[in-house]
Amino acid sequence: MFDPASDPFVAPPCNEAILTLFEDDDILVINKPSGLLSLSGKNPLNKDSVHYRLNHSRPGIRLLHRLDLGTSGVMLLAKNKAANTALMHQFQQRAVEKIYLAVLDGIVEQSEFSIDLPIARGEFPAQIVCENSGKPALTKGTVLAIDTLQQSTRIRLTPLTGRTHQLRLHCKAFGHPILGCDIYKQGQSEAKAPRLLLHAYSLSFVHPVHGENMKLMADCPF
Repeated sequence: MFDPASDPFVAPPCNEAILTLFEDDDILVINKPSGLLSLSGKNPLNKDSVHYRLNHSRPGIRLLHRLDLGTSGVMLLAKNKAANTALMHQFQQRAVEKIYLAVLDGIVEQSEFSIDLPIARGEFPAQIVCENSGKPALTKGTVLAIDTLQQSTRIRLTPLTGRTHQLRLHCKAFGHPILGCDIYKQGQSEAKAPRLLLHAYSLSFVHPVHGENMKLMADCPF
């Protein structure tokens, strides 16, 4: 029996629909709304999720990766075992290119930057930077625009590894947390946005059956 004390968090209801960006017999690419879990939680009140919704219309659909609750944007799912195996191999070989858009707190002076900091498990749900036990994690960033009035910076982020909370933790460690982030924040950074200002803008991969190069994009909502 589930013990509510073990997972007291309950996600607010998400009334936004999942939008389909591409679909064929083997894969499904969607635009996930902010505020929707990728996978249902142990708490029965957290049943609603990308997988829960899509599994009703496409039984057996498989998640290949996840986006955090507050993150919106492109997600790739496999519709059969063969496609799942082929695409998982691409993820493991770091052959899938992910590009995110984010708004950071403060003014980032560098036009381009790299954040190379190992990540380890911290006290749930947080991750931590740890040189001793952390796994390698590398993020590339490019400044797109600076808002001097709001004291914020719009950037493009490219994670070259796929650690849990990598972008949020790396940006905080860089001294510029993502606006709206509830875990990795400093000062008033969480209160400066109504949601986590992190969006999975594009995903590039090779189709697992046809072998063609695919690049799917979702317009940024902020």
